[in-house]
Amino acid sequence: MRRARIYDRCHAQVNAPPPRQGPPGPVREKIPACDNEGMSERGPIEYWLSDMDGVLVHEGRPVPGAEEFVRRLAASGKPFLVLTNNSIYTRRDLSARLAAAGLAVPAESIWTSALATARFLADQRPQGSAYVIGEAGLTTALHEAEFVLTDLDPDYVVLGETRTYSFSQITRAIRLIEGGARFVATNPDPVGPSPEGSLPACGAVAAMITRATGVEPYFIGKPNPLMMRTALNRVGGHSESTAMIGDRMDTDIVAGVEAGLETILVLTGVTGKDEIARFPFRPSRVVDSVADLVDLV
Repeated sequence: MRRARIYDRCHAQVNAPPPRQGPPGPVREKIPACDNEGMSERGPIEYWLSDMDGVLVHEGRPVPGAEEFVRRLAASGKPFLVLTNNSIYTRRDLSARLAAAGLAVPAESIWTSALATARFLADQRPQGSAYVIGEAGLTTALHEAEFVLTDLDPDYVVLGETRTYSFSQITRAIRLIEGGARFVATNPDPVGPSPEGSLPACGAVAAMITRATGVEPYFIGKPNPLMMRTALNRVGGHSESTAMIGDRMDTDIVAGVEAGLETILVLTGVTGKDEIARFPFRPSRVVDSVADLVDLV
């Protein structure tokens, strides 16, 4: 029974209706990792998956310790992959942007929600068609997957991130979905960061389209375990020896929990220490930043 309770707490399913809960209790100063008493000990971490924004960079600047962490990963020879729900850029673009911040991450070590979406659609409907709201990261991925981008009776409406959502594009998407197009979105994030403050993101625009059509999208990016399984396959990893680093409990950490990975929350992004206790699942570790993980590589 003790083992079952621990498993339930650390591996809660976000797709199930949340239980009724009262107000969260007082938060302790030190947030503990999951209580592993009675659980099998994990071996050393041999494969690394990491979110990008809020973990390695913040508003285009490297997080303290990120440069040394990435350098240590590269020197170790251990497979690693940077995962991001950002579908705006191609992975070559992102590699260049990380390099400008002093982080040497090759393009092949980056996996985006746009690439995961293109892979999923190509598997579901090879050489299909899509009406796309998004930027180069998404359109390039779909072209490389041999999809035709069109607004004439497409198989799918695919919603991604863009710096400027167009009302006319959203209107066209609504009408195509009403006409029978399937609705897919790259990620459920409702807002994104900017130097001026929060920006409406893919999840918020998807909610507007859903409100107008009554059709829910299928989200591909984190926390969908599909993206995590694809990432594991790309690094050739196994869940028992793979760690997922993230700054958001509601995407990065729950995705890792559901995939059976070791999960590490860093406090340099979205989720603050005082928010962790609100969730029915816990990360394996909580650290201030990736600087605290260098010795684990």
